[in-house]
Amino acid sequence: MENKIIINEKKAKPFLRWAGGKKWLLKKLESIIDIGEFNNYHEPFIGGGSVFFNFTPKTSFISDSNEWLIETYKSIKEDPQAIIEYLDKFKKDKENYYKIRKINYGNPFKRSAQFIYLNQMSFNGIFRVNLNGKYNVPYGNRENYNFDFDNIISVSYALKNTKISYSDFSKTIDNVKNGDLVFLDPPYTITHNLNGFVQYNQKIFSLKDQYRLAEMIKAIKNKKAFYILTNAAHKKVKEIFDDRDTILEISRASVIGGKGAKRGKYSEYLFTNIK
Repeated sequence: MENKIIINEKKAKPFLRWAGGKKWLLKKLESIIDIGEFNNYHEPFIGGGSVFFNFTPKTSFISDSNEWLIETYKSIKEDPQAIIEYLDKFKKDKENYYKIRKINYGNPFKRSAQFIYLNQMSFNGIFRVNLNGKYNVPYGNRENYNFDFDNIISVSYALKNTKISYSDFSKTIDNVKNGDLVFLDPPYTITHNLNGFVQYNQKIFSLKDQYRLAEMIKAIKNKKAFYILTNAAHKKVKEIFDDRDTILEISRASVIGGKGAKRGKYSEYLFTNIK
């Protein structure tokens, strides 16, 4: 491939498949959010970035507690062409998938290409690691998948005015200022008959973390900023986050599970102080 960066200003799309992504919620969010009304945008659980890429805010702060994910965002921002060149060399078959999955690359751009490759070639795009922190998702039989290199360039362009950090969500509150918008999409760890979401992240988002998140929301409002929170439609969640703000219950289709997995309609809560 020619070693030359081409600026692609097309609207970027998520470059990863991500369990619990919010693509299904975008139309509802578009009815709530006018991105031009807010100052800065914050997303402390960036994941696949469906909401971020949909609204393409001018100035943003994104973060996550998944270090490999954040390294990949940073690498795409810095040098998308390097990632494309590495990614283009990875062969898309079962044997090479398991070979590439085992390798510990020293180069951050090659690690980022590896992350994208494993995400797209794995079973259901799940991110899961073993007790030693090693990625262990099986092969997904996607030999015919074509990586969207043009979109990687678009993603880099979309990230140009974005501060990217690897951190716990609670450490991001210092960046929030008056008039900002914070979108919160934490891992759903409460399972019940109305929401069967399964958590695949390395560290479970505990009940204690849910209470810490509720404290962060109070801090956001004290700064006269705005938030949108998505969470499982469960009575405990409502108890933790019901602070006389707007609460919407929204149905969604289950999107996690392989062939033969039970799928159906599930409910989620959306909390916000946007009037």
